[in-house]
Amino acid sequence: MTDYGHELLFGTFLTPTAEAPERVVALAQLTEQVGLDLATFQDHPYQARFLDTWTLLSVVAARTSTLRVVPNVLNLPLRPPAVLAKSVASLDLLTGGRIELGLGSGAFPDGVAALGGRTLTPGQGVDALAEAIGVIRALWAPGGPVRLDGEYYPVRGAHAGPAPAHDVGIWLGAYKKRMLALTGRAADGWLPSAPYAGPDALPAMNAVIDAAAEEAGRDPAAIRRLYNISPDFEAEQLAELTLELGFSGFVTMGDDPDVVRRFAAEIAPGVRELVDAERARRAATPPPAGHPTSPTAAAAPAVAAPAVAAPTGTAAPAVAVRVPAALGVTPTPDDGVRRSGVQLWDETKRPTGPAPDPRLTYSRAQRAAGQHLIDVHDHLRQELATVRDLVEQVAAGLTDAGAARSAINEMTMRQNNWTLGTYCESYCRVVTTHHTLEDIALFPRLKRADAALVPVVDRLADEHLVIHEVLERVDRALVGLVTDEPGSAPGRIDDVRDAVDLLTDTLLSHLSYEERELVEPLARHGVM
Repeated sequence: MTDYGHELLFGTFLTPTAEAPERVVALAQLTEQVGLDLATFQDHPYQARFLDTWTLLSVVAARTSTLRVVPNVLNLPLRPPAVLAKSVASLDLLTGGRIELGLGSGAFPDGVAALGGRTLTPGQGVDALAEAIGVIRALWAPGGPVRLDGEYYPVRGAHAGPAPAHDVGIWLGAYKKRMLALTGRAADGWLPSAPYAGPDALPAMNAVIDAAAEEAGRDPAAIRRLYNISPDFEAEQLAELTLELGFSGFVTMGDDPDVVRRFAAEIAPGVRELVDAERARRAATPPPAGHPTSPTAAAAPAVAAPAVAAPTGTAAPAVAVRVPAALGVTPTPDDGVRRSGVQLWDETKRPTGPAPDPRLTYSRAQRAAGQHLIDVHDHLRQELATVRDLVEQVAAGLTDAGAARSAINEMTMRQNNWTLGTYCESYCRVVTTHHTLEDIALFPRLKRADAALVPVVDRLADEHLVIHEVLERVDRALVGLVTDEPGSAPGRIDDVRDAVDLLTDTLLSHLSYEERELVEPLARHGVM
């Protein structure tokens, strides 16, 4: 998990439409009025229907007082960096430090050429952008003549200055590997757009930025991650991006005032609440000390006291189903088989909530609320089955390694181990995020809705802490497996098996218990 701890920012991405200039400015003013942080504008000077972005930024800045204004992103081939540096610094001084600089290497080369700009290959565009960043930073640091021998933007004795009012962030719109690496080496922020980089693509792109930053001797946390998003993103999705991938700025695209108002009134506060609560929980929880019960699980000793269980393969005690037939929803049962020789909680001491009223009837919406929890859990069960299958594939590959195929098997072994580790890392993140959102959003609402559920909800929350530690054990076993020297891995696959067996026991048991106790209350109270 990666949360770089930046202050959360929320803003709008507005179209600089020339036929309705006052409406564009009014939308920016609305952005400020509803309490958002940023108003941003695309930059396509060759588009006849658009206002000039830099002129628009200046007007918006003059008609607002707290709003930060940001080009999203400036087309560098048509914005010479030496002059741009002075423009940015000047507007930042005039606004009291409310300017950030979004930059791109230049899209639509035909449009750039039509306005007299230089036509560059994509690779040249990245090199030119790298030079431009150096020029801009040099001219923001008054102190003497600046001389830079660049291929694209040479500077021959220009006088630096003025300096901006604050440390202006240079945020790059980057998608390809070289641009992402440049972001890690030289930029202050990354500003991709969801239509071109969906949430599934972000982890790999993030990793390129982090690796480049570390190679350049920078802390990856120094690079702010922002995201241009469509209006259909919900608070839970954005909170996950913050807590798992380090994103701290979200900019909603579109020109509908109602979208702006909803983003400010519902989405932004929801993200802040989820992120603040999880950051507080993490700050109060010491890092794991190498055992699933210490130190995090020690906060729930009644749940997490480890004990040697009955022999592997025995069954857990059967528990009656508590979901009434009238609900028309069937929880997924726990098969009762326990694979691990370790037991982290006593299943016979789990509290139960009040029995459902057999006279109740349920609407279609209520049934859907109960079914939703089961659907989410069934997805996690399917993923867990895939993890177990991958473990056995790796084990089989290692066992079959022979002298005649040692070199090939070694490569295959490494690939299998890497695939296993990558998949499990992704899976463990999904489980952790699911539990985090329950802990800080769903569970408090259930406790407020029905005081009789408090012991059950508290027990479930305690079990989440234990499961978190088990996930950490899986992660440590995987790290040990993928970092072992060839020849020693066969002895470590059992560590992974043991950790996944323990995860299987705890997670399947927990999911079944949660469905047994919460499916009906979720339907009845409608808090899902």
